[in-house]
Amino acid sequence: MELLVHGVGGTTPEQMLDDPRTVRVAGDETAAVFRRTADVEDPARHTGPDARPVPEAYVWCNLTSGNGARALWLLLLPFMVVNLAHWMRPAAHGRTRAVRLYGLLTRLAGLSLTVLLIAAACEVALDLGAWQCAGTPACAERHSWLGFLSPTVSDGGWWSRPGRRLALAALLPALLVGLLWYLSRRTWNAYETQVPLTHAAPETDEATAHTALSRPGFWYGRRLVARLRAAHTAAGLLTVAAAVIGPAARQDRAPGGPAALDLAGRLLTAALLAGAVLVVAVVCRRGRTERRLDEDRDGPLVRRLPLVALLMFALVLVYAGWERPEWESSGRLPGDPVFGGIALVQGLLVVTLAAVAHLLHRSAVPPAGTRPPDDAPAKARAAIAGLGGPAVAMLACALGAVMSGGVSQRVADWLDGTHAAIPGPPVLLTWQASVIPTLLLVLIALIALLARHTLRQARAERAAVAEDYPGEHQEPDRTRRIARTRAMAGLTDRGPLLVAVVATATLLLGAAALVGALSTGQTPSRAAREAPAFVQGAADTAQALGSWLIGLGFILFVTWGRRAYKDASARRTIGILWDVGTFWPRAAHPFAPPCYAERAVPDLTWRIDTWVRSTGGRLVLSGHSQGSVLAAATAWQLSPATRRRVALLTYGSPLERLYGRWFPAHFGPDALSALHHEVDCWRNLYRLTDPIGGPVRVPPGGGPEVDREPLKDPLAHGRTDDHPLPAPVLGHSDYQADPAFAEERRRLLARLRPDLPAQRPPAGAGTSPSASESGSC
Repeated sequence: MELLVHGVGGTTPEQMLDDPRTVRVAGDETAAVFRRTADVEDPARHTGPDARPVPEAYVWCNLTSGNGARALWLLLLPFMVVNLAHWMRPAAHGRTRAVRLYGLLTRLAGLSLTVLLIAAACEVALDLGAWQCAGTPACAERHSWLGFLSPTVSDGGWWSRPGRRLALAALLPALLVGLLWYLSRRTWNAYETQVPLTHAAPETDEATAHTALSRPGFWYGRRLVARLRAAHTAAGLLTVAAAVIGPAARQDRAPGGPAALDLAGRLLTAALLAGAVLVVAVVCRRGRTERRLDEDRDGPLVRRLPLVALLMFALVLVYAGWERPEWESSGRLPGDPVFGGIALVQGLLVVTLAAVAHLLHRSAVPPAGTRPPDDAPAKARAAIAGLGGPAVAMLACALGAVMSGGVSQRVADWLDGTHAAIPGPPVLLTWQASVIPTLLLVLIALIALLARHTLRQARAERAAVAEDYPGEHQEPDRTRRIARTRAMAGLTDRGPLLVAVVATATLLLGAAALVGALSTGQTPSRAAREAPAFVQGAADTAQALGSWLIGLGFILFVTWGRRAYKDASARRTIGILWDVGTFWPRAAHPFAPPCYAERAVPDLTWRIDTWVRSTGGRLVLSGHSQGSVLAAATAWQLSPATRRRVALLTYGSPLERLYGRWFPAHFGPDALSALHHEVDCWRNLYRLTDPIGGPVRVPPGGGPEVDREPLKDPLAHGRTDDHPLPAPVLGHSDYQADPAFAEERRRLLARLRPDLPAQRPPAGAGTSPSASESGSC
């Protein structure tokens, strides 16, 4: 059998099987295995000595695109990014405590993002809406729907008391917490509940020893996601409760305040602090159990933590709504200390995470004698010298800050416009928006340098392109286009530099914004009033431009989400982003989009294992792009005996180029080399014009080579007898159009024929020129 797995963006079974008539033989509307209708109706054609292999297609694109509700996943983008940072830790040997500390820090960073998002919702609903606008007659008169909350418009109505306004407005961020809980639980039931195939793998299994992806419980994160969901839901409710109780407690502690309410406020504040400590303790618990299927359940206190937080939230609403005749609202709620504290904690977490990642990266190469020296590239190829995880975590925090500031700024402009009747959002959010133009200047300068490098690389590639097409008539314009495509494809390898520069600039500019906001207590333009004219002009420009940019970003974000909700093609574009970002289990944030591999990998392993056991046959597992990553993950989950009956054919594969560099602990040379020796055979195809796929770079160690020489793209430089029309530059697509694909596929299928058992060549034979040139395993 040949089992095909498609890549990012998805496709149809008809396209994969090259047949307009297909039928689903296993699976459901979300993910399924298809066969040609003719193969199902006439199974005899695949039996006997002259039988042809059975082609099957596994279609999983609906796991990431699906219906219109998937547009809501855009709200979860920062959570997805911080979850990626969890899996980007460097490879480590004998650093168990450091590995656990790395996971703990990413989980705490994820918790801080939840608090930040809910705090931003509280800023919009409680501060800007219920406190500032409803408490200002001019603003409340312009928005009649706020009239019943305004003491002036409602003539002192029951809801016009500040505490009651806050209690009512608190329902909106509480509903947001409920929405996040619902989305997480719904996807948890659909993805994390899929039971993987289990087998008694020996302790000496080479793949198990080099990657966690082969452990039985790796793709079964049910318990961890449930625990983190309880903690983050409780954290969100406690954040809303804290935003409500703060102003009321300060009012009661003032001289002459009611003693009973003061005592109640102190008790509730202590209860909220105790709840916060419990939430942090739950998040700090050891993360995942991967060596077995973790079917255990956490204690009742952890499971009922959201209910306890909901009860405290309800008590706080009752407390805040109590009658206080002398209480009047003025100014803004104290948002600067809150957002400043969150930014400070996030910065400290990122810096600490970087220190731990650096320690792990230094230990990537163990003492001499414990691993062959050929594995040295495991350290050299790690993105940003092992600091990819901290850099991505920094970007997740920055993305959360931009989303929070954008929402607050747009709502403030909508409520007040240019009337300046209300104080507006916290000063820190204005400072953070003001540094965005500087960050864009850094980004533009870096892009200019990369463009210059790409142009130089394109000129250097022209000679190589000419050498690849000897004897053909070559047109200079065609040569330049091919060389430019190759140079553009090479920009992928510059991704770590781009992420490193942007993350570093974000950290430094964020620190400067925090210091400026807390030290001056004013917006940049007001803080620079006494400065020289040039500084004052720069501050005014940065503040105005930053406010415009963050507002534009918010509008584009909402527009994209609205279009994705209505348009299936736009939703599929977003699905491509999720294809890459949601491959990994939700180990750092339970509100991140679900891990589709927790459905896809069990689907594939169950299909392969049951087919091998029922037929005694062998198969080629053929994966394109992200499908090759799923294929490798599937092979690692098979038993050693079944794995030896599987051959891998990967093409346009990011296994080493992206995953090996950004996730070195799981896709490093050790893991890929072990997989190479565990499967029956593995061949990899790639093009120099492909911006995603590349060589696997399995270290030579006595086995056959995995990578074939780069495929020609285009197949012909100009017009030839075989190509009378100009051949297209295919890049990442249509690998099946290359004759080399059919050749490699035919050899792998012939090798797996039961009547032609193939023996592995002796040590060193696989590196001979003949073996490499023929592509034979």
